[in-house]
Amino acid sequence: MTLLYTEVEEELRASVRDLLADRCGAAAVLRRVESGTPYDMDLWKTLSREIGVAGLLVPEIYGGAGASAREVAVVLEELGRAVAPLPFLTGSVLATKALLQVGEEDLIQELASGETTAALAVSLAASPYRPLPETVTADGGILNGEVRAVAGAEVADVLLVPVGTALHVVEVADVRIEVVPSLDLTRPVATVTFSDTPAGEAIGRLDVRRVLGFGAGLLASEQLGVAEWCLSTTLAYIKERRQFARPVGSFQAIKHRMADLWLDVVRARAAARNAADLLAVDSGSPGGQEAVRDRELAVAVAASWCSEVAVRVAEESVQLHGGIGMTWEHPLHLYLKRAKSAEVALGTPGAHRDALAALADLPAPV
Repeated sequence: MTLLYTEVEEELRASVRDLLADRCGAAAVLRRVESGTPYDMDLWKTLSREIGVAGLLVPEIYGGAGASAREVAVVLEELGRAVAPLPFLTGSVLATKALLQVGEEDLIQELASGETTAALAVSLAASPYRPLPETVTADGGILNGEVRAVAGAEVADVLLVPVGTALHVVEVADVRIEVVPSLDLTRPVATVTFSDTPAGEAIGRLDVRRVLGFGAGLLASEQLGVAEWCLSTTLAYIKERRQFARPVGSFQAIKHRMADLWLDVVRARAAARNAADLLAVDSGSPGGQEAVRDRELAVAVAASWCSEVAVRVAEESVQLHGGIGMTWEHPLHLYLKRAKSAEVALGTPGAHRDALAALADLPAPV
């Protein structure tokens, strides 16, 4: 195992970063969230089709890149750095992972090519450690019920709907999708309502908690990207901002705060990379109970640590920017909101720590 980035990963990073810098700068993101249509689907088409990120997890025989979770993690880091309003996590990670698990080849090929966008009809706040609430029923291929806080639903072409262990595919034209207020303006959530919705036979059996665990481990890389942007932006600001005829970054108290944040981000990078590396072999055979346990441990560590680090660095960044950090015009609030919303996405830090304690056989204090 190596936590270092390979040459291929660095090339992928450079391609994604250059595209985002050109078309998804802070000003562009702010304009989009103010417009009420934050998702940039034109940018998504370029990213998914020309760079090929939509098919990173998809094997080459299905038209994908045949890459692994390591490459996906690199893309998520860059999307976190830009708080890019794109359906990559919801479509190319969660939905694609679900389809790979059930083996739906035709739809996998459509997602890999970027022609179709899918979303997993599961609440973004769902935990990989608890059964999903049974809010949707299936009777003779007809779905009824609703799922709240679904991310990516309003820009998806199809929805993947778990009902128990069965996975159904539903066209978005057959459901009602209502976007609801969300803290994260760059990742809206919606309530999806099924009312005698035709779904046909289930396409397979899905272990949705395994998919959510996979997503939680990779979400840590997005949170790492958020934290890295906040840290580097704050460092640049305190070098320029002057007070008492000297840069504020020269004050010892500021230096100590920045050093602590830097250490937090370095640890977050190690945790996120470790999770991505172990998840990279998750697409094949489980490799025995020991390998499964190692992956679950890595996910719990990365998810619990990176989520809190992203929030802490974003909060400190707002404080260290002073008055400008509190303005709408500065993009810092987008990063803080992304960090706060991601903190409760796919399992809270507390839920991941509880799972970590059980996996490591560390009993709670009496």
